[in-house]
Amino acid sequence: MNNIIKPYNEVDSSKKSEVEQMFNTIAPKYDLLNHLLSLGIDRSWRNKAIESLSAIQPLENILDVATGTGDMAIKICKKYKKNVVGTDLTAGMLEKGNEKVKAEGLDNLISLMKADSEDLPFDSDSFDAVTVAFGVRNYGDLDKGLSEMSRVLRKGGRMTILEFSRPRRFPMKQLYLFYFRYILPMLGGLISKDRRAYEYLPESVLAFPDGEEFEKHLMAVGMNPIKRISLTCGIATIYISDKI
Repeated sequence: MNNIIKPYNEVDSSKKSEVEQMFNTIAPKYDLLNHLLSLGIDRSWRNKAIESLSAIQPLENILDVATGTGDMAIKICKKYKKNVVGTDLTAGMLEKGNEKVKAEGLDNLISLMKADSEDLPFDSDSFDAVTVAFGVRNYGDLDKGLSEMSRVLRKGGRMTILEFSRPRRFPMKQLYLFYFRYILPMLGGLISKDRRAYEYLPESVLAFPDGEEFEKHLMAVGMNPIKRISLTCGIATIYISDKI
């Protein structure tokens, strides 16, 4: 379902290529808009997702897929003082991420690299934990991306996915839809100069299989969902699963 929704809806281009193009365009303002448009709540969401990794032992090697500008990788590294590899499809986002990693003095523990989530350049069973924050709905092929994440995760390892979801209850559902459809594209477009990127965001969220439907995709690639945490009245969800 999420494969149909593309950032620019060009006839002769793939979702993957359009996502890469979009993030290269908005990379300079990405962090500012993330925190502004979420009113800063995205920071606490990431912190809560990262806490789920503490139950995994040993926890030595961690992979953050669709790392973007490295926010998740940096937070994980600061909390656990372990090696973190971050991958992303977009060179512009990784450039910003590397600047942040160096500024934090973490370049000895964090390695950011360009890689396709559907073809990860790592051996099977390489990582103790794999994370993704707000990235899986942008995969060109959701099941292939999840399968690759599962492949590189060792047996008993943990996969933690933080993703937008859809509130179900009044009045949050109505407020959320109004903000997502009208306010977010206007503000995002003004600041990033790419309004379509911030029209795509709500479209991709509304088309994405959340809740139990998403957990079915996890089970199909050998993961055992153990906990689902709804955040801020259902605006986002943390999916925690372990590899069988």
